[in-house]
Amino acid sequence: MPIVNTTTETISSSGSVTANRSYLIPFILVTSLFFLWGIANIMNSALIAHFQPVFKISRAQALLVETAFYCGYFTIAIPAGLFMEKYSYKKGIILGLFLYAAGALLFIPAAKLLTFGFFLIALYVIASGLAFLETAANPYVTILGRPETAIQRINFSQSFNGLALVVGPWIAGQFIFAGNEGAITTLEEKQQAADAVIFPYVMLAGVVLFVAILFLTIKMPEPGKGAALKFNKAIFKKRHLMLAVLAQMFYVGGQVGIWGITLNFVTDLIPGTSNEVASKYYMAAGTVLFVSGRFLGTWFMTYIKDHKLLALYGAVVTLLCCVGMFGEGKIAVYALLGTNFFMSIGFPTIFGLGVRDLGEDTKLGSSLIIMSIVGGAVLPPLMGYIAIEHIQMSLIIPAISFVVVCFYGLEGYKLKSAKR
Repeated sequence: MPIVNTTTETISSSGSVTANRSYLIPFILVTSLFFLWGIANIMNSALIAHFQPVFKISRAQALLVETAFYCGYFTIAIPAGLFMEKYSYKKGIILGLFLYAAGALLFIPAAKLLTFGFFLIALYVIASGLAFLETAANPYVTILGRPETAIQRINFSQSFNGLALVVGPWIAGQFIFAGNEGAITTLEEKQQAADAVIFPYVMLAGVVLFVAILFLTIKMPEPGKGAALKFNKAIFKKRHLMLAVLAQMFYVGGQVGIWGITLNFVTDLIPGTSNEVASKYYMAAGTVLFVSGRFLGTWFMTYIKDHKLLALYGAVVTLLCCVGMFGEGKIAVYALLGTNFFMSIGFPTIFGLGVRDLGEDTKLGSSLIIMSIVGGAVLPPLMGYIAIEHIQMSLIIPAISFVVVCFYGLEGYKLKSAKR
């Protein structure tokens, strides 16, 4: 995991980069990682909807896609940090990219063997690679400039995964769902539907390998050496960090759960809507709102304190989830889609607030927050079980989750020592 860079790179509060020319290409490459993990994350929503008829599984079982995926983050976050501590930032990113590509290519045998469990293994491998990428990129962005604008910079950088969030649903609608909906009654139809996931994931593997080659061939600046990543039990007395871990766990669980049920939610509440239409238009609209919220949220922070905006957005998401639970038809769907705008700043803002003033424990604190992504493995299946009987009531899980996020923005972010 990277530590403070001793070069003269700075990023203004508007997010623009001012750096020595030799760092421009490395910065672009690091920024590309945000796009790559955005694609992997948003494609899970399509897989959840697609696998239900293919493997004849329930919504709860299909949401194990998220469990496998986010378990990869949870188990690999600290090993990723240790790897980069021993070797280098560049080698950690390259290893992460190769794991990502390997997982995507595992979709070929998984589809040919028609095995849901094999797909879960492939997703775990992909997420293991992403753990390397996110463990490196997120803290790296926070130290490229003045501490007081770190949260704005990380919001700005993460905005570049927004393009992936918009493109992903279109790819799913075009290649996964198109021509593969309706009743699947024969083995041939089942095989055709399973094979539909191969092309987009093989193409994704190709792009990831291309980026890995660029990292291999281009000279990358390494952050200066500082305190080693080591376990320090005193870090658990950092109240704002521990509450950030809790808030991030609920945030990720709530966000992933909403994305995971969106396609089912749309097709259930708007009769006659296919998964293809739901993905290309409704899911894409939601991700456009998410991206818009991230950019506008970064700008709003120029005028509103980051923790206050986080609290406000968390409260609005909870309110919209309630509308989604008790509204009807398109009103409930629009409320669900609207949560995307207000969820947008959650992850980077909680991350930035959580790692403040940790000093030599910054790397350990960063790993703990990345590990809290395990919320995405735990909460979505709970939503899935509720959704079996009543999909709208499953929104109670993200509603509660964003109450926790709201609390963190109001109180939890404050720098205090935890009581013994």
